[in-house]
Amino acid sequence: MDHRSDPRAPERVEPAGAAPGPGLVRGPGAEPGPNPVAVPDVPGPAHGTDAGWGPDPDARWLALLMHAAFFLLLGASLTRFLMRHPGEARTPWIIALSITLAVLYLLGPVLGSRPTPRRLAWLGALVLVWMVLVVLAPSFAWCAVPLFYTGLRILPPRAALALVALLTAFVVAAQLRLATEFDPNLVLAPPAVAAVATAVFVHMRRQAVRQRELAGRQRELIDDLLRTRRELAATERREGTLAERQRLSMEIHDSLAQGLSSQQMLLQAADRTWSTDPDAARRHVRTATGIAERNLAEARRFVHDLAPADLAEGGGLEAALHALAARESAQAEGALTVHCHVEGTPHAPLPDLVQSALLRIAQGALANVREHAGATAAGLTLTHLDDRVVLDIGDNGRGFTVEPAGVRGPHTVRGHGLPAIRARVHQLGGTLTIESAPGEGTVLSAEVPLAPTAFTAPEDTA
Repeated sequence: MDHRSDPRAPERVEPAGAAPGPGLVRGPGAEPGPNPVAVPDVPGPAHGTDAGWGPDPDARWLALLMHAAFFLLLGASLTRFLMRHPGEARTPWIIALSITLAVLYLLGPVLGSRPTPRRLAWLGALVLVWMVLVVLAPSFAWCAVPLFYTGLRILPPRAALALVALLTAFVVAAQLRLATEFDPNLVLAPPAVAAVATAVFVHMRRQAVRQRELAGRQRELIDDLLRTRRELAATERREGTLAERQRLSMEIHDSLAQGLSSQQMLLQAADRTWSTDPDAARRHVRTATGIAERNLAEARRFVHDLAPADLAEGGGLEAALHALAARESAQAEGALTVHCHVEGTPHAPLPDLVQSALLRIAQGALANVREHAGATAAGLTLTHLDDRVVLDIGDNGRGFTVEPAGVRGPHTVRGHGLPAIRARVHQLGGTLTIESAPGEGTVLSAEVPLAPTAFTAPEDTA
């Protein structure tokens, strides 16, 4: 039987020496008695995975050693028989049965490694031939150990244990036949050796099965980890995309959309006064042209790096807020006057993200004042404190009833101004406060921390 193709290869066999063991008494001309000792080996990939064994790079050499051991035992038993019993009538039968046993052993790989009916029939024939040989010549009991492991590999546990018990009984009987008097060691030693060898084999098989199951679980965990990482990466990409879309929508709303809205109102006013007051209509058109130029600069800057054009011109946030106040006053043509005031001095330049966000907040708030408040005066106040910066936008308009963040009342004007401002303050980890009431104007206050920590957003207050 070629163990290189057998997934459940037998263990390594180390037979006892030729000298009889202690307590074994031999008669004149008697054959040396068998005293087989099994030392299990570790199978490897050459034996397949039918019995649950893990890979072992030395398996091929161990299998070759098993084959050599079996044929060495078989040849030694036959040689000893021929030397001690020359010319006996049973000699031709012994030779024929030895050749048959060798041929059957070599036919094992042809039948495959699974416990098929043909494989079981082959094992039965192999054991039967060996039993006949042991009956005719007890010295062939040396070959029992390879058969132990062949049965343990192929048969179910109970059937394998029954086969081991049967083979052990034949070994004991062979020992007793060769002894001239009864020796308890001849009866107890072979079962003890067989029990130890079987226990080691079964333990090693279970360990191999556990290792294979553990490797399977590890592969599943690795697959789960990789799948989770892919899902997490996809989620992060989706969240990043949504966040970028929200940021772009706020940038467009606070710059281009507000400018386009102002142009629309100015052009509509020019159209209404074109015949009755051409000078006023031309002023509206010139103002709309100025807004268009400003929007064009915003669009180019928007495409370049999304920074507000006022900040890109230099001078920082304070200069940008002053320019915004002057521009809003000029565009309103006396209907709205916007003042800008700065309090305190920053200890260090404000981060670009903070400057950009506060300027956009001011733009969005003044757009709401211009379109919805009906105010005649508004003010921008930038206050620099030790660990934070505060931007206040106030007006003397009609005011409104403040709703909690995220809640729309039945009479709330639908728009993106306040939600965009809340989102910007939220991204900076700041606090947005809105104070207003019908007929009493509105004050919007955005407070942004300057601590060098990650921005975390507290809840807005209104």
